[in-house]
Amino acid sequence: MAAPGENLKIDGDRLWQSLMEMAKIGPGVAGGNNRQTLTDEDAEGRALFKSWCDEAGLTTGVDQLGNMFARREGTDPDALPVYVGSHLDTQPTGGKYDGVLGVLGGLEIIRTLNDLNIKTKHPIVVTNWTNEEGTRFAPAMLASGVFAGVHAQDWAEDRTDAKGARFGDELDRIGWRGDEEVGERKMHAFFELHIEQGPILEAEKKDIGVVTHGQGLSWTQVTVTGKESHTGSTPMPMRKNAGLGMARILELVDDIAWSHKPHAVGAAGHIDVFPNSRNVIPGKAVFTVDFRSPDLSVIRDMEQRLREEGQAIADDMGLGIHFEKVGGFDPVKFDDTCVQAVRSAAERLGYTHRDIISGAGHDACWINQVAPTAMVMCPCVDGLSHNEAEEIHPEWAEAGANVLFHAVVETAGIVE
Repeated sequence: MAAPGENLKIDGDRLWQSLMEMAKIGPGVAGGNNRQTLTDEDAEGRALFKSWCDEAGLTTGVDQLGNMFARREGTDPDALPVYVGSHLDTQPTGGKYDGVLGVLGGLEIIRTLNDLNIKTKHPIVVTNWTNEEGTRFAPAMLASGVFAGVHAQDWAEDRTDAKGARFGDELDRIGWRGDEEVGERKMHAFFELHIEQGPILEAEKKDIGVVTHGQGLSWTQVTVTGKESHTGSTPMPMRKNAGLGMARILELVDDIAWSHKPHAVGAAGHIDVFPNSRNVIPGKAVFTVDFRSPDLSVIRDMEQRLREEGQAIADDMGLGIHFEKVGGFDPVKFDDTCVQAVRSAAERLGYTHRDIISGAGHDACWINQVAPTAMVMCPCVDGLSHNEAEEIHPEWAEAGANVLFHAVVETAGIVE
């Protein structure tokens, strides 16, 4: 396909204005966003996005899990569409750009093509995937996982949140369940723009990250059981302190990750201690260990060491322990042709760039199993994400969207 000329660029001011308008929906308490999946705020954000798609002349379809697909027709009715997008849902204390930049960057591609009256051979479809974050209904990337055949739809719809609300019921409640079967769409390619969610691009003063791989992920929920007793009257030798057992296992997690440097990481972000009272020795601790690496053999080694050495710690302390794998996916290698389209776009536009491995999970990681896929990343300030203080500069957003525009339009094929 012919590449767009380097003079073809999106409207950065319009993209930024759209980001700020979307950020008004589900405002957080500290300048970010709380627009969790299948909430009233999510429904309002979806409605705003659809209204913008309508204004751009797109036809929006919705599948049975609420995934949104806004289509701009191509000149070849038999050509498979090029898909582009990300997600509009946020963490409870999330930022204004995680996911949203990828959706609205995709919309900006369409607006720019309309402005310039450019036609493409392949249709282009802007996508909003349901429940990428997984913060309300685990696991993350739930609906794109069903689309890719990784999860069963019934299983996904039966996921419940902390209050016992069921995913399928909440989807019906907010009115965003469509009729279309999940996964029936076929793709020519898929592209996703995202903030890096890490510090590398900013530290190295690079405009663009060309994502070649995605780290694999393993979530193991660990339950340590001891005996609740009074903190003041229980002698030290007679204690069965589940909290202390958890602390020693968390130190083990850190050691395991360091043993596979530089790309492996590990920590526990979700921790509950029971009964969580000032004068009661914890009788139970439940926490989720998050291991990541671009090497599947490393992930398996980290999982095995956690179970074997964690069991030894518990046995030594007279504690019970249970391990349950609650989420994960294998490392991802993105499509060489799509990755090269991103790299060539960055070079053509004169942006500094580097290859990068995504440390976070994204919908693109699942879609990569059913279609040629690649990702574009832009820097974020201090690498901060999943935080209301998440921030990017307008010129970073514009550069990322310009690379996305060129990669998508080159893949879709300009019709002269």
